[in-house]
Amino acid sequence: MRFFRRHKGALIGLAAWSLLESVQTFLVGFAVAWSLDRGFLAGRPAEGLAWLAVAAASVLLAGPVLRGVFRRLSGLVEPFRDGLVRRAADQALGRAVADPARAAEAERAAVSRLTRQTEIARDGFAGLVLTVRSFAFTAVGAVAGMAALAPELLPVVLPPMAVGLLLFLLTLPPMAAAQRRYLDADEAFTDRAAALRTGLRDLVACGTTRTAGTGPDGLADEAAAAGRSLARWTAVRTLALGAAGQLPVVTLLAAVPWLLDRGVSAGALMGALTYLVQSLLPALRTMMTAVAAAGSRLVVVLERFVPPEGTGEGPAEGPDVGTAVGQSADTGPPEGPPEGDVPGRGAAPPAILCRDLRVSYGAGTPPLLEGFDLTVPAGEHVAVVGPSGIGKSTLAHVLTGLHSPDRGEVFLSGVPVRGRASRPMARTRVLLPQEGYVFAGTVRENLAQLAPGAGEEPIREAVAALGLGPLVERLGGLGADVDPAALSAGERQMLCLGRAHASPAPLLILDEAACHLAPEDEARAEEALARRPGTTLLVIAHRLSSALRADRIVVLDGRCAAVGTHEELLRASPLYRDLTGYWEAPG
Repeated sequence: MRFFRRHKGALIGLAAWSLLESVQTFLVGFAVAWSLDRGFLAGRPAEGLAWLAVAAASVLLAGPVLRGVFRRLSGLVEPFRDGLVRRAADQALGRAVADPARAAEAERAAVSRLTRQTEIARDGFAGLVLTVRSFAFTAVGAVAGMAALAPELLPVVLPPMAVGLLLFLLTLPPMAAAQRRYLDADEAFTDRAAALRTGLRDLVACGTTRTAGTGPDGLADEAAAAGRSLARWTAVRTLALGAAGQLPVVTLLAAVPWLLDRGVSAGALMGALTYLVQSLLPALRTMMTAVAAAGSRLVVVLERFVPPEGTGEGPAEGPDVGTAVGQSADTGPPEGPPEGDVPGRGAAPPAILCRDLRVSYGAGTPPLLEGFDLTVPAGEHVAVVGPSGIGKSTLAHVLTGLHSPDRGEVFLSGVPVRGRASRPMARTRVLLPQEGYVFAGTVRENLAQLAPGAGEEPIREAVAALGLGPLVERLGGLGADVDPAALSAGERQMLCLGRAHASPAPLLILDEAACHLAPEDEARAEEALARRPGTTLLVIAHRLSSALRADRIVVLDGRCAAVGTHEELLRASPLYRDLTGYWEAPG
């Protein structure tokens, strides 16, 4: 309705041309009736032929009328499509900024919305406006014509048509629901198949192909069930279409003796039959078919573009907004764990508390962590080390809710992390991945992404602490626009580190977020972040220097973990000694 209000001019023009369609409908039936009553049946064939000429001329009038209708229709349809494209682009950018870890999946959905789904919506909207408008104004002309010929015709013709139309309208909600379930299952099946395809090598290597295949089977069954439900309601719709399209003619023919007894002329009966067969019922069948087919698709597709109640952007599943790249999501204080869940509730809770964690890549795969316990007090600087592929990044994802553990609990500052279903915690922690994400905007906007409305002070502190001055100056200052493609990987990481420093989050997790920097720049960044007041820093280390800067080190070996200082681990952990020797080896 808001869209129609914004395009009142096009809507009024469409109604004006459609009113001519009502006149054309009125003239066809009325001219046929008078050609009989005043012409042929009255012994005046010339007058009868004249009225038939009027009917023929009214039919020819349909050409110019349709031309004007389509011209005005484009004034509604094209802005409608343009609005959907803008909405889809805004949603895609919002999702990409909020969750770069799922950017590829979001990109597939965005491409579908920008191309196929917008065209489905455009064609469906155009078809609905065209057919509903045609039926409405045709009905006005036909009802007006029958009322002018003989008012007794209306109670004979309109009730069966209304019954069929009501039965049809009752089928729309369940048909839309079945169409929605089918489309949801189809999209989920496609996403699941794409995910399995990209991980097929690992699935085969781990021997979990049979287990992984159960998900698509269930989605296929769900789509099949939705398709059967849709077919059943289609049968009911066909019955309604037959009732609305045929019963009026049957009742008119059955009521002929009754109508003749009340003085309805043969011409009026023929005119009513002309209204039904030539104008009203074809328009009704076309409208019902369009609403049932294009209408249900349009409703389901538009739900992809319409945000949920109370939000400013479209629906998006997945991890918390702001987890990976820092889209702030301040939704109020998060819920805490039940009383007694966290030891030492009377004191300040630890920044990170892990209890009896078991973490794997899925059912049937060997665990990366088994019985893992870790307590990180607030303000501590911790490094996580281990061989490549041992699960360091997975541990970071578990701590931030991106990956759910098979068993165990994780608390951040006393608040439980419950995977993707947990409440947004972007103001509690920030995870910086290896791929530094910089968006097209100003330098200031990139640095302030995690601290909207915080003012200039956090940004200036971040620039000074991390030594970003030369980079900011080269880019043209804080107000200069950033071209992400023109930045090196290290420069993107520097801006992301500055973004983390400017954020209010007390827990910063760097997943090799400085791997493209020179060792001295990496050291300055880690030390600056660790010195930030009230900050707990956890670093996924790829250099020995990162481990040496930490207060404690966590060594992952694929089953459990060793925790201690550098000197303690050199004595107690053979794996850490091997890693240290590897890092210190020349070259």
